Amino acid sequence: MTQKYLLSIYQPDGEAPPPEVLDPIMADLASLNEEMRAKGVWVFAAGLHPPSTATVLRTKDDDVLMTDGPFAEGKEHIGGFTVIQAADLDEALEWGHRLAGVLSPLSIEVRPLAS
Repeated sequence: MTQKYLLSIYQPDGEAPPPEVLDPIMADLASLNEEMRAKGVWVFAAGLHPPSTATVLRTKDDDVLMTDGPFAEGKEHIGGFTVIQAADLDEALEWGHRLAGVLSPLSIEVRPLAS
């Protein structure tokens, strides 16, 4: 039986790298995603807009308070993620390692999804 894992991609705040840097990385990412699909582990992946586009909702008493911007202030944010299904944590970590290699020096957090 397989378990689903979230591979979160942490990136620094600020502008994306210029196309001459970003384009080869995105091509390598597309290749890795295709390999994951071929091996049957890829569930889905998505990139996120910058944290400044976020809206945080919080209930207080009977009101819902809305705040613009990210929930947590920081120098890094989740810029995207991939959901995979793997036999175990070791296999998920191997895919996370491969993703980290493609997206170096960005950090990848591997976390099992709750059922």
